Amino acid sequence: MSRLSEQILAYAERQSEGAPTSAKSLLHLGNRAAVDQALSRLADRGQLIRAGRGVYLRPITSRFGTRAPSVEQAVEALAAQRGEVIVSNGAAAANALGLTTQVPVRSVYLTSGRSRKMSLGKQVVELRHAPRWQLTLGTRPAGEAVRALAWLGPDKAEEALMTLKQKMPPGVFGELVAAAPQLPTWLARSVGKAAYG
Repeated sequence: MSRLSEQILAYAERQSEGAPTSAKSLLHLGNRAAVDQALSRLADRGQLIRAGRGVYLRPITSRFGTRAPSVEQAVEALAAQRGEVIVSNGAAAANALGLTTQVPVRSVYLTSGRSRKMSLGKQVVELRHAPRWQLTLGTRPAGEAVRALAWLGPDKAEEALMTLKQKMPPGVFGELVAAAPQLPTWLARSVGKAAYG
């Protein structure tokens, strides 16, 4: 193994579990072409996992074998590295809030960045670009409520809002009401009806 590959591997091992490594973060070790080539070779050998274009992750080794980092860890680390907002999709949010019993099969996240797919071992994670209003409250409980309501649609939103009003603490529901001006008209109207009758 070349000296550059060893340095890249040492750098990746110093990162926290699930933290992505990109060529840009390794330019202090060598020129871009050499770093890209070394990353590619490490991925071919199985010492790094190529999660997407230019994004590599260190596999986790335990007594049971080697596996990819958890999806949540990888997504959080990617959001921090790229400066994007990445949140769970509406179906997952609706399930987490108890508004539906359907459990999403595919891992889909909404992002402020471009749409793309990430591979974590055998699991594919889809990142979909979403409108700003679905990302305004981020990962807070009120933000999950916005995404769940958007997924449920105008027909089921009012009924779901009544359920949320009973389940959520008043401060969280108040945060949802305060965000109403940023929401689409149909959703803002439903939030207003639930809040003020």
